[in-house]
Amino acid sequence: MSISISIRDLPREQRPREKLAARGAEALSDAELLAVLLGSGHSGRNAVELGTSLLADAGGLKSLLDLPRHRMRVGRVSWCRIRAGIELGRRYADAQLRTGARLSDPSVTAQYLKTRLGGYAYEVFACLFLDNRHRVISFQELFRGSIDGAHVHPREVVRSCLLHNAAAVILAHNHPSGITEPSAADRAITLRLREALGLIDVRVLDHFIVGDGVPVSLARRGWL
Repeated sequence: MSISISIRDLPREQRPREKLAARGAEALSDAELLAVLLGSGHSGRNAVELGTSLLADAGGLKSLLDLPRHRMRVGRVSWCRIRAGIELGRRYADAQLRTGARLSDPSVTAQYLKTRLGGYAYEVFACLFLDNRHRVISFQELFRGSIDGAHVHPREVVRSCLLHNAAAVILAHNHPSGITEPSAADRAITLRLREALGLIDVRVLDHFIVGDGVPVSLARRGWL
């Protein structure tokens, strides 16, 4: 029978909060970051042990964060802290890619889109609307679907471009499965949107597929 050690009984450099303050959040494991958000453990386990158990039961961080509250096996306060942490990450990404920022580095755009779309358990199709100098006008989630697809309507994308007075767009959607390989349907809707938006002189600069790892760029594949 294993005996849990209180966080307070750990050496100071091994306590999650102290470790974060001294070395930065990137130095913490997934379980340690969860421990900071959870605040405390329960059922005879400290916060790090609880975080480790939650991750193991769910099969990883993404699977855990995709779970609804009733399946995460934490209290209401802890669940709210975790959801707040996820939302702060998204809003931080928004602040980095603020309105008026010029998109010149595809890797920054890809990371932003991964932050915004990577945490959903269902498919979301979104657009980055840009002006004629490729500066950000707005980011908008246009369509939401199920775990295996979302219906994209070109006329709604055209309407949104006109509303934002966009000169160019970057398309993006996530694959909840984590597999980023573009499907035949992904390529087909990209071409349909390129043709539809071309009629109003809006350029499709790229279409990113978000999943596990680095998002896939259809433009880099030569499919745009």
